[in-house]
Amino acid sequence: MRFSAANATIQRALQALKDEDFVRGHAGKGVFVRDRKPLVVEASAYKSPNPRGYSYELLQVGEVQPPNDVATALGTEDGGRVVVRQRLLVHDGDPVELSWSYYPVHIAAGTPLAARKKIRGGAPEVLADLGFPERHFEDRISVRQPTTEEVEGLDLPPDVPVFRQFRTVYSNSRQPVEVSVLIKGGHLYELSYRQLAE
Repeated sequence: MRFSAANATIQRALQALKDEDFVRGHAGKGVFVRDRKPLVVEASAYKSPNPRGYSYELLQVGEVQPPNDVATALGTEDGGRVVVRQRLLVHDGDPVELSWSYYPVHIAAGTPLAARKKIRGGAPEVLADLGFPERHFEDRISVRQPTTEEVEGLDLPPDVPVFRQFRTVYSNSRQPVEVSVLIKGGHLYELSYRQLAE
């Protein structure tokens, strides 16, 4: 062998590349580099429920006590509960993103945001109908190791970090009306941002 590597070492290396989807094995033919560019995910305030090649699975809807950073962003630090919608975004059959969207109860209760079904027209339409049109959003992005839930939900290979987008959506007068936590595997995806120059 050219590099004098043991067969077991080569097999482990190939398996790691397969796990991370960089190569594909074809029985009787060999192992080939996968012809796949990174999936570019447009960072926008909202994706329609079924953009081309994408689909959503609704995992959870209900009232919860929000995490501390969500409570701070929504201004519900006094122990107020929020409505959460947890989803899995799938692209061509592969899991792309886990997301949790949080809404103040005084806005979401009794509306499609709190219903255990997909929202026709999407959350922005519901918020606009309620008098809370989305005006802009702010993202904070970090990279970290995934939780067990994220590894399982996104079918991540071992030791792959995730992007964590912490998004706050504002209505009129900078009133926060939604906070979303968006988790994506960092091994195959890129985030794309566009902003008008002022």
